Amino acid sequence: MQKEEHKITLWKKPKVKTVVVGFPGFGLVSTIATGFLVDHLQCEQIGRYWFEEGVPTLAIHACRLVDPIGVFYNKKYNCVIVHSIAPVHGLEWKSADLVLDVAKQVGAEEIITTEGVGSQDGQETRGFFYTSNMTHKKAFEKLGIECLGEGIVVGVTGALLMKAPEDKYDVCSLFSETHSQLPDSKAAAKIIELLDKYLGLKVDYAPLLKQAAAFETKLRGMLEQASKAKEIKEKKDISYVG
Repeated sequence: MQKEEHKITLWKKPKVKTVVVGFPGFGLVSTIATGFLVDHLQCEQIGRYWFEEGVPTLAIHACRLVDPIGVFYNKKYNCVIVHSIAPVHGLEWKSADLVLDVAKQVGAEEIITTEGVGSQDGQETRGFFYTSNMTHKKAFEKLGIECLGEGIVVGVTGALLMKAPEDKYDVCSLFSETHSQLPDSKAAAKIIELLDKYLGLKVDYAPLLKQAAAFETKLRGMLEQASKAKEIKEKKDISYVG
């Protein structure tokens, strides 16, 4: 049960350094990337949440329900992952508050947001970072990751960059170019690559694209079903009026 708006009750409160965040955005890059990490790193779920103002959205994966917003813990890499499959349009500020509440409860020092950014160049999928923390900036540059020189940041990432107090949390944002608003597993794989370099996750890249593509197919199917359901409802509404 939800106790208080923007607050989440965690079943376990491990002390970790990093919170990785993935909410649906352009190309569903963040959702695919964090979903893959949760599976690949065999993370333990320690919390769940949903916004009653939003559209009720669940997925089924490996014969299990996937919560609209799930919180997962990985002891080996000392991190918590906030993974969302539910659209949060109009709820971005509340979503940022939720992430900040999770970070506070687990004593995190840094929040890493993940996001897809549109690109006109259809050749190579590039990855970028942004942070106002000079120590992290040097660390990313040393790893060969470019700073996002120009761009517009929206959604939960934008809200977190504005709301997170710099004296409490370092917010680092990772971006991956995507060339379509459809689910983009290649762009998600780039996010995984960036996280792997920065956090030293030692991800096995061999099954990465295959698993990401499979997850992409499931998400694409969900979107198509939701679209058909909407069309059927609209047709019924018209017939009632007629």
